[in-house]
Amino acid sequence: MADTVQTFLNYIDGAWVPCLLGSTFDNLNPADTRDVVGRFQASGPADAEAAVQAAQKAFDGWRKLPIGKRAKILNDAASYLEQNVEQFAQELTREEGKQLSQARDEFLRSAQTFRFYATEGQTLGGETYPQDDANMHVFSHREPLGVVTVISPWNFPASIPARKLAPALITGNTVVFKPSSDAPLSGLRLVEALEKAGVPAGVVNCVTGRAGEVGPVITNSQAIRAISFTGSTTAGTQIHRTVHLSTRLQMELGGKNPLIVMEDADLNLAVDLAIKGGFSLTGQACTGTSRILVVPSVKAAFTDKLLTRVAQLKIGNGMAPGMDLGPLATEKQLQTVQRYIDIGKSEARWLCGGERLTGGEFDHGYYLSPAVFTDVKNSMRIAQEEIFGPVLAIIEVADFDDALCQANDSQYGLSASIVTMNPRYMHVFTNEIQAGTVKINRTTTGNLVNAPFGGLKNSSTSTFRESGRAGLEFFTQIKTVYRGI
Repeated sequence: MADTVQTFLNYIDGAWVPCLLGSTFDNLNPADTRDVVGRFQASGPADAEAAVQAAQKAFDGWRKLPIGKRAKILNDAASYLEQNVEQFAQELTREEGKQLSQARDEFLRSAQTFRFYATEGQTLGGETYPQDDANMHVFSHREPLGVVTVISPWNFPASIPARKLAPALITGNTVVFKPSSDAPLSGLRLVEALEKAGVPAGVVNCVTGRAGEVGPVITNSQAIRAISFTGSTTAGTQIHRTVHLSTRLQMELGGKNPLIVMEDADLNLAVDLAIKGGFSLTGQACTGTSRILVVPSVKAAFTDKLLTRVAQLKIGNGMAPGMDLGPLATEKQLQTVQRYIDIGKSEARWLCGGERLTGGEFDHGYYLSPAVFTDVKNSMRIAQEEIFGPVLAIIEVADFDDALCQANDSQYGLSASIVTMNPRYMHVFTNEIQAGTVKINRTTTGNLVNAPFGGLKNSSTSTFRESGRAGLEFFTQIKTVYRGI
């Protein structure tokens, strides 16, 4: 029987090419591991170097291309994504496991991101500075950095690289892009869209493969002027330690995001936010809710309502309508979450979930029931360490001040939310919570295309933000000009 698995290539210097070693790896559907999504290039250092050199060669021509033409390429790429959204969404669901509707929304958001930066990038300029010399004009302008590296994770394999690629390209940089090996196809579809839109050779280059093989080249090369990375704090720390002094870094890393439920909270809303924040995307979001800090007066009622909702959640293949949770993205991720559930059972009081699901379609996928723990202390491992799965830890707090203190007692500071109608709580929470994204009566997950996104403490390098107008600033440098006559 002939092999029907499609092989996907790297994109280097305007051509789709196999890796030099001729090695490949298969990407499996986490909902059904019998389904091979595709075969991808197991690239090595030489492939990464070729991508860097191609980007370096293309930079001068790309930065000089009129910005209106760069914008047209982004808009045309957005149209291509929209035209093919159904196919690409199905592929995303197959390679990552999320619901088909969420995958569709992700590609449409990626198109929206391309369009946003196509417009917003044309408004970014410099300033003119008053001074005392009538025969001198002092002004600044922004220019691109050069070759930049984009490294993206598997949990949002289209939308996260889109919000890095679009501002990098519109500002005149050339890109070396490495998508996650656990979900590479969606990233390749973004590159395909840019190719179809007419991006010149070498402006965008994409290599797939293990980070250990290609990572050192695309992060440590002297030609790399900036790195935009989303992933674990451990991986981000390693990159940070090895880059050159002149290499600019933008990193969005781990989170341990709290949801505070106060005595005046709408408990139905609080439960809804906990479910969406903790279990949407099977808990595999850096902004996902993992700690729920509840005051004693509503803890019992909140917990009862939460467990009722959890029991109603439907688990299954993301392709099936009506599913609330899909599989974990990889076997490794499943094993990690299972390990933390065992830790939780030894530390706190287990209420429900955390079982590997078997039987029928579950036998061939990485399915796990959503878990809830209570009587959790903030010092416990399940309250401090990022699990990245469908696990909620309920922590009782004495009052608002105690809730704020415990919410801040974490190495992370990505996202935080509070459920309350008290204006004082809202005000103090906004000012005192140590998080880059602050939500009031909204889930910890989600951010706007046009608003800055980023974390504090070990959730980020705390340098430049992604998304919105702030996302453009990272990819430009300021030159100040003193022009006399």
